[in-house]
Amino acid sequence: MSHERIAIIDFGSQYGQLIARRVREHKVYSQIFQPQVTADQLRQVGVTGVILSGGPASVYSENAPSCDDKIFQLGVPILGICYGMQIGCKILGADISPAKGREYGRTGLTITDDSDLLATLPESTTVWMSHGDQVNELSDDFVALAATPSCPYAAVKHRGSKFYGVQFHPEVTHTPRGADILRNFLYDICCCSGDWQMSDFVEQTVKSVREQVGSATVICGLSGGVDSAVTAALLHKAIGEQLVCIFVDNGLLRMNEREGVISMFNDHFHMDLHVVDWGDRFLTKLADVTDPQKKRKIIGAEFIEAFKSEADKIPDARFLAQGTLYPDVIESGSKDGNLAANIKLHHNVGGLPEELGFELVEPLRELFKDEVRLVGEYLGLPEEMVWRHPFPGPGLAVRIIGAITEKKLEVLRPADNILLEEIKSAGLYRQISQALTVLLPVGTVGVMGDERSYENVIAIRAVETDDFMTADFSRIPYDVLGRIASRIINEVRGVNRVVYDVSSKPPATIEWE
Repeated sequence: MSHERIAIIDFGSQYGQLIARRVREHKVYSQIFQPQVTADQLRQVGVTGVILSGGPASVYSENAPSCDDKIFQLGVPILGICYGMQIGCKILGADISPAKGREYGRTGLTITDDSDLLATLPESTTVWMSHGDQVNELSDDFVALAATPSCPYAAVKHRGSKFYGVQFHPEVTHTPRGADILRNFLYDICCCSGDWQMSDFVEQTVKSVREQVGSATVICGLSGGVDSAVTAALLHKAIGEQLVCIFVDNGLLRMNEREGVISMFNDHFHMDLHVVDWGDRFLTKLADVTDPQKKRKIIGAEFIEAFKSEADKIPDARFLAQGTLYPDVIESGSKDGNLAANIKLHHNVGGLPEELGFELVEPLRELFKDEVRLVGEYLGLPEEMVWRHPFPGPGLAVRIIGAITEKKLEVLRPADNILLEEIKSAGLYRQISQALTVLLPVGTVGVMGDERSYENVIAIRAVETDDFMTADFSRIPYDVLGRIASRIINEVRGVNRVVYDVSSKPPATIEWE
């Protein structure tokens, strides 16, 4: 693992995780901390630099989050972004007040000092602003680096410390030269070498997993998704036959999904794979259940029973591998300043409670989703698995609105398969972040042959997103949509109408339930 580490103190910014990812794109390891982190704690983990994120609060409000003043005495460079700039400037003696005009969106920036943070940038460029407060008065301890028409101190640096501040957001793509600003901070100011890379991560993780588990057996729950697949491949590289994978067939899988998982992990990777047939149990428990949350609870509880039934048969199984990712670690981290992250017990294929009695192995807990895919490629997983769209743990249960029956599953499976076949054929699969079909609880009148029909409606949902927090519907060409609809209506018995969901997230969610 790289010894270089940039600490990101997150004040509740919608872009906190994006900053961390942008730093890693420059091949420098980043780690997110809560505002309560102390200077001593950052010194213990050995930070090379600190970034203070933006946030929704106002620095002069009563309960505004702040950070330990002693962080500014660590002797490492600090970059404050938006709210982070205001916090840093306030701690160092500047005056913060409401801006005369709130700036939001693209704004022209004029650079007056291009010596370090803003080196290589043109005198005039565009940046993305989102603020209501700003720095209005600076002491002689500060140097102004840039301004916008309504923000005289859009970028500053402090003479006596290594603090830099920008009122705009360099981490978003709407700031065209933002990557250059971050690169200047990381390489020229923090003197990072940029040696964070996936091959080093894999080798270090293999070593740490071997040390953690010794000669014990590790169980890994496979879902067929990328997180559990990469977790299994990484563990197999580390401990070989000590790994036992469990795949629960809940009867709610996509077409040929079970066969694909068996082929990949049993036949191709030669892993010890146990398949648990539990479909009848799931469908029995779900009979006549229409409430989405109740469906999820039943499926989660039943999954644990299925998983436990097989895990109990595996001798010397002390460890449970989970595909926990860094966003999960961040979101479940304690809010009281304790750096020991309180990891939520979750898994792609269901929530596995602590009572199962296993110690956890979480080899991906330092990675973002895009980094997990890079690890998968490095480990030789096939492209279709590495770039597979997300598939919910409850499976097709949350894509059938209303009660779940085998008959409805027989309608939805082939419709879903046709959608995926056609977007792959059109070269759109990688462009689309997630695509799915939904069986609606309504029938509509149609004409099939010369007869009146009253059949099911299939809704198509396809979205594009960077982080799955927000998403927009995919602009699939009409001719492709036409082919998909035509095939579903012609090939799937019981469907006479196909509709396309053009909702964004928010307000709609990606899945319908």
